[in-house]
Amino acid sequence: MDLEARTMKRVMSRLVPFLIVCYFVAYLDRVNVGFAALQMNQELGFTASQFGFGAGIFFIAYFFFEVPSNLLLERFGARRWIARIMFTWGIVAAAMAFIPNISQYTGISHTGVFYGLRVLLGIAEAGFFPGIIFLLTLWFPAVYRGRVVGYFMAAIPLSTVIGAPISGALLSLDGRAGLAGWQWLYLLEALPALVLAFVVYFYLTDKPADAHWLAAEEREWLVARQADERRHREAVRAFSVKEALFNPRVLAIALIYFGANATNYGLSFFLPQIVKSFGLSNLQTGFVTSLPYIVGVISMIVWGRHSDRKLERKRHVGFALLVASAGIAASAGLDNPVLKMVALSIAGFGIFGCLPVIWTLPAAFLSGAAAAGGIAAINSLGNLAGFFGPYAMGWIKDSTGGFGAGLLCLAGAGLIGMAAALLLHHDRALEIASNRDLPTNGEGSVVRS
Repeated sequence: MDLEARTMKRVMSRLVPFLIVCYFVAYLDRVNVGFAALQMNQELGFTASQFGFGAGIFFIAYFFFEVPSNLLLERFGARRWIARIMFTWGIVAAAMAFIPNISQYTGISHTGVFYGLRVLLGIAEAGFFPGIIFLLTLWFPAVYRGRVVGYFMAAIPLSTVIGAPISGALLSLDGRAGLAGWQWLYLLEALPALVLAFVVYFYLTDKPADAHWLAAEEREWLVARQADERRHREAVRAFSVKEALFNPRVLAIALIYFGANATNYGLSFFLPQIVKSFGLSNLQTGFVTSLPYIVGVISMIVWGRHSDRKLERKRHVGFALLVASAGIAASAGLDNPVLKMVALSIAGFGIFGCLPVIWTLPAAFLSGAAAAGGIAAINSLGNLAGFFGPYAMGWIKDSTGGFGAGLLCLAGAGLIGMAAALLLHHDRALEIASNRDLPTNGEGSVVRS
């Protein structure tokens, strides 16, 4: 095994599985509100629009704190900052179980407490995802990023594939120790974040130069390779943080990500309720809800690797968003539960397949603090869809009595993202030039067409 293949295999095995576990826990704490709603909404008196607003307001707070958090991560190091993020979001996620108690002692309505805790959860978690993306750019050369981000982001659908049945089962603890099932769900699914906060602090390494778990020649090769790629990017243009935040390409990628997230979050928060309407139990709802996400796990890995092999990004993003929109739109017109889930599973391929490829786009022209700020800006702007998607779905559900029109709205957002992707200026030639010396076979291979 040559030096490059040996080095990247060791980095991959050291970082990627652990980061998948961390993001799995993060995403589960973010979206388990969709399963809690199966009991919580009735018990606390939430309408669909109130629930959608509360689920989505997380992303408003996330928006305002995302860029500052990621710049602090770049300054203090990923190890310390990500540990801090995980600990604080674990505390807030657990506090969601005590909405009635907090309401009783403060005099604030259940709705107000729900909104407030979702805001605090957004503040606590801000910076985690873009911080990990930035960390991966420090460790993996460009040609590996599509697959690596795909592996990492596979935690999104995995959190539902595994978490949905678990969440459905936890609801069955209703009444144990005087707590409702939805309260047990929040409490037990918050504990892993608190434990992992300490593991992150002692396990993660901030940058390749500090990686004493690599052999000296492996560490030197990786440091040199990353420095060479950075010189290639900055020879074309070195961006300051301010320039990155307002760069038209950064804003265009944010629009693409907005369209992708509208399809993702708008569906994720309401899919358990859609599936529950088929007349299923909570446990059955958990298993059926996981089906589009099983397809999503596969598409993230396969589509990210395919994009790496071709070193092509724009059409991979555009095609995936087209599939997502088509599947969601088709599901809106289907009443048969089996056909509806088939359409939503097809949509799952596109929803999740586009995500890892999107994150190869900013890394192709940003580096250093500009990359930290630019990636955070894309994530914060794009995640505003996490507010508008669920809120639109809830408002339309209350207005029409069904989910069909809301699903069509999500499909339209996906088409906007597709158009932005196809119109984006992306310097593919620069990306190929940066990787012109890669081997043509083995684990780190690039197949050019």
